[in-house]
Amino acid sequence: MSNPGSLPDEAPASTPAAEGRGHRVFRALRHRNYRLFFGGQGISLVGTWVTRVATSWLVYRLTGSAAMLGLVGFAGQIPTFLFGPFAGVWVDRLDRYRVLVVTQVVSMLQSFALAALALTGVITVTQVLLLSAVQGIVNAFDTPARQAFLIEMVEDREDLPNAIALNSSMVNGARLVGPSVAGVVIAAVGEGWCFLADGASYFAVIGSLVAMKVTRRPLPRTGKRVHQDLAEGFRYAFGFAPIRALLLLLALVSTMGMPYTVLMPLVATQTLRGGAYTLGFLMGASGVGALVGALYLASRRSVLGLGRIVPLAGALFGGGLVAFGLSRSLPLSLVLMVATGAGFMVQMAATNTILQTLVREEMRGRVMAFYTMAFMGTAPFGSLLAGALAARVGATQTIMAGGAACVVGAALFARRLPELREKVRPVYEERGILPPLAAGVQNAAVLRDEVER
Repeated sequence: MSNPGSLPDEAPASTPAAEGRGHRVFRALRHRNYRLFFGGQGISLVGTWVTRVATSWLVYRLTGSAAMLGLVGFAGQIPTFLFGPFAGVWVDRLDRYRVLVVTQVVSMLQSFALAALALTGVITVTQVLLLSAVQGIVNAFDTPARQAFLIEMVEDREDLPNAIALNSSMVNGARLVGPSVAGVVIAAVGEGWCFLADGASYFAVIGSLVAMKVTRRPLPRTGKRVHQDLAEGFRYAFGFAPIRALLLLLALVSTMGMPYTVLMPLVATQTLRGGAYTLGFLMGASGVGALVGALYLASRRSVLGLGRIVPLAGALFGGGLVAFGLSRSLPLSLVLMVATGAGFMVQMAATNTILQTLVREEMRGRVMAFYTMAFMGTAPFGSLLAGALAARVGATQTIMAGGAACVVGAALFARRLPELREKVRPVYEERGILPPLAAGVQNAAVLRDEVER
């Protein structure tokens, strides 16, 4: 979603540079299974964002309570933290393709349940809370399964970084389109039709999965209990310094930096003296930056050099938040939001790419579950922390403190980078991503050029 190959070849001399870059950006789409998934998931993700906006609007309309909005968000996110590690064990044990089919079907039924309750006028906040929790449990299994299945959809391991970057661009494209669609539909016919449209959108991704021709991997036979497999995965992920450092930096950035989205309404109204349109412009600018960052990663030809990019992107994200907290100008704030969106997306997707190329196949589900926990599972705790801190010192000061923490974390990671590279090199040599050291001396100039790209 296959054995790793060698470094990518240069584009043919007869191909114009612009055409070569365009070909590189979308090269993972030449794999039939990934192309099917990309199309189906792209449609479904628009529906997902429509439902997110409609759910928030519905809860606020029913209660008028910002605290209840936070509670519904918490109910949808906390299952990833609680069940994610166990989900990773089962993703490694089970057929990932079947897991994805099941999670998509259950998600579809959840959206149809919301639609039925909303369209009949009997929906309550308690029902929304319960259904959000159900979707959170589904996501705890779906996200690591989707990440782990990626390598089965992309037969050529050289195209894996591009596939991950294209996934990120797809998510952010949907993030830009979905809320706009939701606003129009809510204004015209109400939230229930948003949920119904989301449920129907799952037919696209389920259809794409059914149409795939998948070579089933042999399932591992293990006599171990779940907690034993979980402990083994934890020792593997956190016992290998490069994986541990990547996960810890991502968890720090997600916990301390990403809660700025929760505080954005306060910044839009109190600091920038705007309203709903100001909030929309700020969030849209962040989405544009994330999309630009994802496309930049998609244009890269190799995983080499991503280790250097991870702390740079983390520092860009954190520094952008510090500057955003100081800004009192809407145009400047919009520019800074583009930078922060790009920084977070590049750091998150680059981390994903490096993990996918480092991890042993039998550990892939568990490591991607830890990745999901670091990326999504920490969000509810970060939101609670940011809310409590903002009540004491203010929203902009809280955002600046989170950004400063991200910059410090990125600097510590960068300081350890030479040591981490030495530990990664044997793995990349074994998998053909890097030539053996003796050959590498002869090809130093070529490798240096690759790293700089």
